Amino acid sequence: MAELFTQAPVVFIAVAFAFALLIGSFLNVVIYRLPLMMQRDWREQCDELSKEPAPDLPEGKFNLVVPRSRCPSCGAAIKAWQNIPVLSYLLLGAQCSNCQKSISVRYPLVETMTAILAAVCAWHFGFGWEALMAIGLSFALVAISLIDTDHQIIPDSIVIPLMWIGLIMSLFHPLAGTGTLFIAPQDAIVGAVAGYLSLWSVYQLFKLVTGKEGMGYGDFKLLAALGAWLGWQALPTIILMSAVVGAIIGIALIVFRGRDRQIPIPFGPYLAAAGWITMLWGETIKNAYLDMFL
Repeated sequence: MAELFTQAPVVFIAVAFAFALLIGSFLNVVIYRLPLMMQRDWREQCDELSKEPAPDLPEGKFNLVVPRSRCPSCGAAIKAWQNIPVLSYLLLGAQCSNCQKSISVRYPLVETMTAILAAVCAWHFGFGWEALMAIGLSFALVAISLIDTDHQIIPDSIVIPLMWIGLIMSLFHPLAGTGTLFIAPQDAIVGAVAGYLSLWSVYQLFKLVTGKEGMGYGDFKLLAALGAWLGWQALPTIILMSAVVGAIIGIALIVFRGRDRQIPIPFGPYLAAAGWITMLWGETIKNAYLDMFL
């Protein structure tokens, strides 16, 4: 199989795309359920003090595996054939088979986006450990981005293991060569520390000047994770790219949609997008910038 993937890259890309469609379906579950699981944990801790129930959260056992997925409108259990990525959405006509309520287009979009990101990683790196690790990072960044968009939180249960995986990968640097991933351990360690402290310093300075919190600690941890994966050298590109895109989109939301300036805009998706782009084309972007301005 490895020889086939090496000699026929298009087969590896196709397999990565199909596999990522399935993972994208699971990511939809993670994006929806993980914040609820976190809220349940928080409420249970509060309930120990307040002795008040939490009626607005799911009862019984609730995690990423059980209970079975259900229609959010009527509560009907979703059958296995109704849960095939993208295809089931099209076969059902974007409606629940039980109550005929519309199914959000977001579900197939997440599945398709996840598959496209994985296919691009497979094409860019070719068959090997680098491609597999890049695809795994892509999955994590998709989940982080959408959870932060929905709830303005970046779960520690995703971002902390992501940082540790980046640090552990650096131990294999001598065996992997000098590619984009599997960077030297010192670059990964400095990247994690510098990633965290850079945004933490901005946060503290902003809070000192304005008395307000400009971003959350999850953003610090996410940049630390990206620094552990890509090295401290990638941080300026990630920070600059995410800040510019975030500022443009934030201003556009205020101008064209009348968004209240006091409503927080999640920064995690911009960091995630900038980190993913830097992973693939960071050197090209940096060299183009240097050629243009120096």
